[in-house]
Amino acid sequence: MRLEGKVAVVTGAASGMGKAIAELYAKEGAKVVVSDLNVEGAEAVVAGIKASGGQAIAVKTNVADLNDIHTMIDTAVQEFGTLDILVNNAGIMDNMAAIGDVEDDRWDLIFDVNTKAVMRAIRKALPIFLEKGKGVIINTASTGGFSGAHAGAAYTASKHAVIGITKNTGFMYAQKGIRCNAIAPGATMTNITASMNNVNEFGASRTKVTQGVIPRIGQPEEIAQVALFLASDESSFVNGIVLAADAGWTSAF
Repeated sequence: MRLEGKVAVVTGAASGMGKAIAELYAKEGAKVVVSDLNVEGAEAVVAGIKASGGQAIAVKTNVADLNDIHTMIDTAVQEFGTLDILVNNAGIMDNMAAIGDVEDDRWDLIFDVNTKAVMRAIRKALPIFLEKGKGVIINTASTGGFSGAHAGAAYTASKHAVIGITKNTGFMYAQKGIRCNAIAPGATMTNITASMNNVNEFGASRTKVTQGVIPRIGQPEEIAQVALFLASDESSFVNGIVLAADAGWTSAF
């Protein structure tokens, strides 16, 4: 098993890509902290993992809350003795608003969840990784992190920032045995649209320009396979990169 003996924290793991990643990591031998604000969903994922012979615990986490981030990482160490893999997957969508229609409170929330939480979780995990002399960080970015046509201004900016964090962290700690990479999923079958409300008509209409060339919708399990590669020793020479998983969507422009 490719992650035998490893301890992983996966945020946003009650559903979608996070759930698929947590389940695959457990199948490959990792002990998994299933982190999500939806603790009932997280517990259901844990139950499924245990039923399949894996090891996992659920932790209720609002990634926008610094104390919850600390509790999440501390719980991993308390329960499983260490931390080897951090997957910053939790995220929410904006309402497709272009910059002229962005509201401050929505902007702040998007950045708290999508960007600041990534920084805080990495910051909390780093002392553990530095002491061990190794560690893996995987951030869920988005094709919206390098394109301006896939979402509103807030989500787009937040995911561009995640890519910046990924590259900077990968470079800064490259000689410390720590790798930091990002996955940029294209259109994928998840429930992230449930976090959208009051969809902006103008912004949404503009994103349709590129939606017409989406080759197909991805499945969470396909993203999980990418996350497995990046977490495993098979990607030992891969650091500071953004791996697009979008069936070739962004190769069109």
